[in-house]
Amino acid sequence: MSNHPDVKELNIGQKIRKLRKEERLTLQDLSDLSGLSKPLLSQIENDQVIPPIATLLKIAKGLKVGIHFFFEEEEDRQKFVLLRSDNHKSSRRRAGNDSPQNYLYHTLAPGMRHKSMEPFLIEFEDGEWNDSLLYKHEGEEFIYMLSGELEFHYGSETMVLKPGDSIYYDSSESHGYISLGNERAKAVAVLYLK
Repeated sequence: MSNHPDVKELNIGQKIRKLRKEERLTLQDLSDLSGLSKPLLSQIENDQVIPPIATLLKIAKGLKVGIHFFFEEEEDRQKFVLLRSDNHKSSRRRAGNDSPQNYLYHTLAPGMRHKSMEPFLIEFEDGEWNDSLLYKHEGEEFIYMLSGELEFHYGSETMVLKPGDSIYYDSSESHGYISLGNERAKAVAVLYLK
């Protein structure tokens, strides 16, 4: 994935700050609305921390926008997006106490505005499982495994997903994942937000 442009091209932090100011919200206001800490929000706005998808969903809800807001540009008007394999825009999650999810994600439809679905290529990192990796949000999710093995936790169940396996689930139930083995697990994930 070294060929992919850096996440800063998406300007996620700048977009959050701009919208927050347009809505005349302080960092404390957004903290109250999203349930995220003020220091974490400040780090995200300054592009010091790239938020995982679950954290972006909380911010989107606090700002009353869809998650697509973070992956589009004002001038985007395409009816379709063809994304070649060497042109993915990537988001590398960095460590943050409030956002423990361990994965990298690449948006697969950066040029479409007001999408009903948000598709990603996700690379999962390995590590020790703990329940802080569980999260939930409104909507539905679909994961199709491309490579590696993924330990998928859903409610009280634990499953191992292998290449070619897929799972469609209600994401309002707690779920989380870690990569197994030596090869980092990769999957296509599609979020549908009602």
